[in-house]
Amino acid sequence: MSRIGKLPVDLPAGVTVTVGPGNVVSVKGPLGQLSQKVDSDITVTVEGNQLTVTRPTDQPRHRSMHGLYRALIHNMVVGVSKGYEIKQELVGVGFKAEAKGQILELSLGYSHDIFVQLPPEIKVEAVTEKKGNPIVTLKSIDKQLIGQVAAKIRSLRKPEPYKGKGIKFVGEQLRRKAGKSANAK
Repeated sequence: MSRIGKLPVDLPAGVTVTVGPGNVVSVKGPLGQLSQKVDSDITVTVEGNQLTVTRPTDQPRHRSMHGLYRALIHNMVVGVSKGYEIKQELVGVGFKAEAKGQILELSLGYSHDIFVQLPPEIKVEAVTEKKGNPIVTLKSIDKQLIGQVAAKIRSLRKPEPYKGKGIKFVGEQLRRKAGKSANAK
């Protein structure tokens, strides 16, 4: 069996899951509601506060979908109960970010500002400290959507020949430092 697919999904308090016609799984929680169509061969069952995903055979197609749909449903449960947040730091001289509703205005060293229209499911915040770099914070209940938007924002930076410039995920520097100190030993 799939290592990921055979794990049950624990449903926290306040989260309800329903499997509708057409094998559409709907997850409703305190932060909102998400739904995902699941392949007709995959069976999703809810017993008490646990959800299980099963497959009919060990065919490669069924094995690949088993873990995929379990992970997608788990991401929906976490999204409607806790939500997702991605922080990106704009590293560069004169880089600026400003959030105006659902529009993110970025000054990234081009001759013009860049305006990014964000989907209504994503909340954005741009904070610039006095001596620090601007930090853009994205919040959403949909993990797939927030990841796509963060990747799009990150791809807007110029290809830089200088190390350390551009848009980075906050925490990336910590991982690099930890990796260098581990390699030095």
